This record gives sequence, structure tokens and C-alpha cells, in this order.
Amino acid sequence: MQPIPVTVLTGYLGAGKTTLLNRILTEKHGKKYAVIVNEFGEIGIDNDLVVGADEEVFEMNNGCICCTVRGDLIRILGGLMKRKDKFDAILIETTGLADPAPVAQTFFVDDEVRQRAKLDAIVTVVDAKHLLQRLADSHEAEEQIAFADIILLNKTDLVSPDELAAVEKRIRSINAYAKLHHTQKCGIEIDKVLGRGAFDLDRILELEPEFLGEDHHHHDDDVQSYSFKTMRPLSHERFQKWMGDLVAVKGPDILRSKGILAFNDEPRRFVFQGVHMLLDGDLQLPWRADEPRESRLVFIGRNLNREELQAGFERCIA
Repeated sequence: MQPIPVTVLTGYLGAGKTTLLNRILTEKHGKKYAVIVNEFGEIGIDNDLVVGADEEVFEMNNGCICCTVRGDLIRILGGLMKRKDKFDAILIETTGLADPAPVAQTFFVDDEVRQRAKLDAIVTVVDAKHLLQRLADSHEAEEQIAFADIILLNKTDLVSPDELAAVEKRIRSINAYAKLHHTQKCGIEIDKVLGRGAFDLDRILELEPEFLGEDHHHHDDDVQSYSFKTMRPLSHERFQKWMGDLVAVKGPDILRSKGILAFNDEPRRFVFQGVHMLLDGDLQLPWRADEPRESRLVFIGRNLNREELQAGFERCIA
């Protein structure tokens, strides 16, 4: 049996990982992928943002994929590889706060996984507009670049040519070997990120000699995740005003915001995404008749006050 190729999609919060994953899943490639999505926080949203593979998405949340849920990752991989319906490849989208090294480590330290799966590449998506700021305040952002085999320098339309050159120079100072692509909304041919056979264990061991030994991964403990949900319909106008006021004051501290919202008198779900002061959202699929119209909202950042966010969210109820 040939080992199943595994691609790890990583990158800091809001860089565009889910956008890339959806591009892969909606391409007409005739292949079947199993998808593992990990989130940071107690309410899962990313699973519902992944399109076209509902029955093959395996979700883990409330923990970093590189630490507390590694056992879950090994169990899910083991279960996938024993199924009768076979997959062409497995895609793992890590939380934006994950150090990819321990994720890659899983494919070498667990015997069953090592025999049945092969790490094909670590693909890192970086946000051209916010990367320099992330590198200044996040160890994980630097690790994600250092361990990458392929880098998508995304959101290039949001920066000037000089800013883009500075960002690329900084990336190359961390990782001179990875294949680098400039993208907007992660627009790239799928064969440039999948099936590359790009993971090089020797290079990783040179970068981190203890890679196959004990895991000494540390988290940025300043980052917190707050999640809110309600079954009561929201007012679109109130939500827009609240978010506008909120990012005007707390934007620098909000690393990531995202939600799936049910507005009154609106049959479609509103999918909301934010990175610092940049907010985006649109109406997407209709709510199904058999599913609860539950609004879920997540904030990830520093110096955030749960009670203030809760009160603001409740003021949006219609």
C-alpha cells in the first residue's frame, strides 16, 4: 500500500488558510480529500466555512493541534486509513496559533501513522499586510514560515510594491528554501501546493536538531479566544454599527474575528470575517429547514474583555 500523502496548511490567524482549503475542495480535480480542521476556542466555526466536503471534515477544537489534541489527530488519521472508502490525500488545516513543527513530528514519531501516511508538504499562507507586525509579536508566525516548504504570500493587493518587497525580504531572511508564490485570495493552481513531495526531513533536522525528540512547544499565553452564541435573530444594522465601533477602539488587539450569523427576516446565513480593522462579510447559503438558526461569533486577540464583548453582542439582538 502506498502511503497517503498529507498536506499541512498553516499560517497565522486570518492569513487565508480556509480560503485556500475551499479553493482546493471546489476545483474540478476528480480527487477525494479527507479534511481535518483545528480551531482555537470552544465554539467551532471553521468547519462550517469549509465547502464541498461536509461528510469528510473532521473537526477538533478547544486546543492546539500541536499539543493537547495530538492524540485526537493520531486517532483520526488511524481511523481514516482503515476506512474502506479511500482518499487520494489528507489535508490538515491548523489553527492560526499552531507551531507546525509538532504537527509534522506526528508523522515520524507514531509508527502506524508513519507506515500509512507520508507528509507531502507544509504550506504556509502569510498575510502581506500584517506579516511584519505578526513577526514582531508572535513566535508562531516565525515558526510557520521557517518550517514551510511552500509559502503563499497572500493579500498582495493590500500593500504597495515597496511594502511587498520588504515583506518578501523578511520571509527570505527566515526561510530561503521554500517555494514562494504571490497570491490574492489564495488564487493559485492546485498542483503548485499539492502532490509536491516537498517535505525535507534533513532540512528540518538542520533547522531544529531536536525535531524528533521531546516537544518543547510553547504558546503565546497573552492570546485569548472568546466565543458567543444566541438562538435569537440579530439586527444587521446593530451588528454593523457595533463592529465598526469595536474595531475603531480595539482593532489592533483583535487578531481575528469570525462568525456565522442569523439576521432577522433574512433566509441566508451571514458569514463574517475580520483581521484587526479589516472587516468583510456577505450573505451565503440559506439556513436549512432542519438546522437551528444559531448565531456564533468568535474573537481571538489580546487585552479583550469578555463581559464587554458579551454585552455588545447581546445589543445586536433584534
